Amino acid sequence: MVVGTNARRNCLPVKGIRLAAVKSQIRYPDRLDLVLIEIAEEATVAGVFTQNAFCAAPVTVAKEHLQQKGSRYFLVNTGNANAGTGTAGIAAALGCCQSVADLTNVDFVEVLPFSTGVIGESLPVDKIVAGIPDALAELSEDNWLSAAKGIMTTDTRPKIATASVEINGQQVHVSGIAKGAGMIKPNMATMLSFVFTDVAIAEVLLDQLINNVVNRSFNRITVDGDTSTNDCCMLVATGRSGIALSDSDTNTLEKFTEVLDAVFHELATGLIRDAEGASKFITLRVINGTSSKECLQVGYAVAESPLVKTAFFAADPNWGRILAAVGRSGLEDLDIDCIKIYLGDVCLVSNGGVDLNYHEARAQAVMNNEEIEVVIDLARGDCIETIWTSDLSHDYIRINAEYRT
Repeated sequence: MVVGTNARRNCLPVKGIRLAAVKSQIRYPDRLDLVLIEIAEEATVAGVFTQNAFCAAPVTVAKEHLQQKGSRYFLVNTGNANAGTGTAGIAAALGCCQSVADLTNVDFVEVLPFSTGVIGESLPVDKIVAGIPDALAELSEDNWLSAAKGIMTTDTRPKIATASVEINGQQVHVSGIAKGAGMIKPNMATMLSFVFTDVAIAEVLLDQLINNVVNRSFNRITVDGDTSTNDCCMLVATGRSGIALSDSDTNTLEKFTEVLDAVFHELATGLIRDAEGASKFITLRVINGTSSKECLQVGYAVAESPLVKTAFFAADPNWGRILAAVGRSGLEDLDIDCIKIYLGDVCLVSNGGVDLNYHEARAQAVMNNEEIEVVIDLARGDCIETIWTSDLSHDYIRINAEYRT
């Protein structure tokens, strides 16, 4: 199931970026599963990665390569995560990088590997290596849709986002792709996401930008509370537009950051709209907290509650489950008499219990919608945080029960 139908099919090209996707039969016989992305020389690259202690071999290799030299190619495979594979997994990831390097006359550390799929199985290096020449032959600046399809696993549709902005009289582009539908609660990263711009951005500023925008987008979504072993988000600035971004030009930086935020937000919320088995897209706003930390603490307690999520799936305005999740979130000195909880424009809870003007029929009308907003007013500060999540359905259980079959 997918919430909303306005998925993009096209993407603005980014000068200095070419993409390809081919069928290498890594897990399935007739599916795009190997993506190669070519990056122009002298581009700057920044990334954030999973904080799962059992990070996958390609994550380890990509982080090491990123610190050593500029990046010229991203190699992405689906169907196999190459996680939980020990030193053999590291060797497999390095071997794939070397194969790209041999065919393109670059240093193998200029190739960054990325994998997604089943954990604990050996990477089929022979199939990936066999597909690399075909991928090189297919490279094009227009292959965004096929690349977005090529990184999908349990996704039901590709995730693409694109935008442009005028800087110094010239249009510059920001375009990106992402994948992910389950095992989603990023922690300083995302599932797999690759975003590109033709603006020139120094490495230090690029690092700041990706950390800031990820924190406002991918780090504010959750499907099931699980952080993957393979999460990676990459931001690449090719500089091929001839426009350079500087932190000293605050007006231009703010204008560009707005566009970058929009692309990351579209990709992140796109993952929730296509979450495994999802029938609801839920925006959860926690307002008037004392800190961002406590707003998120309450928000995630509600967003990841199986009881809350199943109530949304059933379109059941069972507000007691939301109240209970807020109460067990662990906030100190929580004054329950001051808290208000809203479902859309319907006040559910005030003064420590059901609101005196609450009507079940109005709450039911809100729950029948595909897109729902929940607001939790802590009434103890001025901080606000927003989290996006989905419901928990029969299909989520089926998809994950059948994942390896």
